[in-house]
Order: sequence, then C-alpha cells, then structure tokens
Amino acid sequence: MRRLTQHLPRDYVARLFQAQDAGASDQQIRRIVAEGLPEVYFKDGGNRAQGLEIALLDIDFFDASF
Repeated sequence: MRRLTQHLPRDYVARLFQAQDAGASDQQIRRIVAEGLPEVYFKDGGNRAQGLEIALLDIDFFDASF
C-alpha cells in the first residue's frame, strides 16, 4: 500500500466537481482520481514516462481538500 499526497491537475478537479454536482457514485469519483493521479505522480504532467500506462485498480481511501 502506498500513501500519495498530490494535487490533481485542474481539468481533473473540474471533472470531480462536475461529477459531484451530477450526483456521481463513489466509484465514479474514484475512477476520476485514478485517472488523474498517474498524470501528476508518474508522468509529471507529460514531462516524463510519456508511453507509460498506469492502472490504479484498488484505491482504499482518498481524502480531498479544497
């Protein structure tokens, strides 16, 4: 298990707010987080690991602050 503390890119934050406003399920919210984390954690916004494919399949817990 790994603990990550990251700021998601703005487009993913916007998607999270839109999903929340639309009544998205917990699973849908987790999917957006799972798509955004690799962009900042592994790929550094496109500056490295450009061909890397990441799948976060089991998110145990996440906490968001705004």
